[in-house]
Amino acid sequence: MKKTILGLLILPLFASAQNKVELKKDKNSPNINVTINKKTFTSFFFPDTLDKPVLYPISAPDGNLITRGFPLAPKEGDATDHPHHIGLWLNYENVNGLDFWNNSFAIPKEKKSQYGSIKMTTAPSFKSGNEGSLSYGANWVNSSNEVLLNENTSFTFSEQSHVWIIDRTTTLTAQREVKFTDAKDGFLGLRVAHELQLPTKETKKYTDDKGIVTTIVANKDAVANGNYINSNGIQGEDVWSKKAPWCMLYGKMGMDTISIAILDHPKNIGYPTNWHARGYGLFAANPLGEKIFTNGKAERNLVLQKGASVTFKYRILIAADKTQLSTKVIEQLQKSFGSK
Repeated sequence: MKKTILGLLILPLFASAQNKVELKKDKNSPNINVTINKKTFTSFFFPDTLDKPVLYPISAPDGNLITRGFPLAPKEGDATDHPHHIGLWLNYENVNGLDFWNNSFAIPKEKKSQYGSIKMTTAPSFKSGNEGSLSYGANWVNSSNEVLLNENTSFTFSEQSHVWIIDRTTTLTAQREVKFTDAKDGFLGLRVAHELQLPTKETKKYTDDKGIVTTIVANKDAVANGNYINSNGIQGEDVWSKKAPWCMLYGKMGMDTISIAILDHPKNIGYPTNWHARGYGLFAANPLGEKIFTNGKAERNLVLQKGASVTFKYRILIAADKTQLSTKVIEQLQKSFGSK
């Protein structure tokens, strides 16, 4: 009898340990929801109404939403610029002349031929466990649904040292000759909550490669309190354009300090990457843009012949504590990531 009782006690505990990270299909929407220790982490979101699949929203271990709500679920204080900045995504501004990065519902129908979209080709497969995993296939297409690239992406979701981790591996295979023309807007992007924006009193204007100007109005409240720091110790908006193996954004949300670090992988093209990290809340790594980041001193135009592939790997760390994530922890997690 005792063995039976012990068995009943041990098995559920073992099963729970094996499902520390759980992935479940949402019954009411095209989402696959990810939890860690029963706490909401993120959702893989891929409705037909978006021009790319995304991870959205994303929560920190303390429950704070680190992603901006606009345009899908606007929150008080959300900036309403750049409607294509949704959650965490990966695409690029100039692929055979098509703009994948800036595409969104806001682009007029008569202009859509200048933009590209990423369309799912296979239903995501996913698995729960001590680590969670998700993978999918997609095509990068023009407005006529002609395929430029096949995409195969896998995510791993895990927790180490109280840090929540997203590992992303994406392989792009050319279905014709494809040129990634050197451009500013790319490649792995994250748009963060208002609290994590950098405080600024200066209104700024940003122009994309089609000459479209977006005005970022200066903060009118004291909520924004974020700051960047990279692996070389450079801080604030000065991290923009600089090369570094990793970059971190941190700031207060409620009683906790939220830290978000993005780690480049040593095998990625352009390592260490240039950081397209803006104070208004765009946190991006762009290994394919050199010209604008170096004032024309260097240029990278990646060309893939038909059938050729290129792979990119990134690690995203998210932590909530009384102080910012330490350099020691980041570098330990960077070392283990680099060995993969």
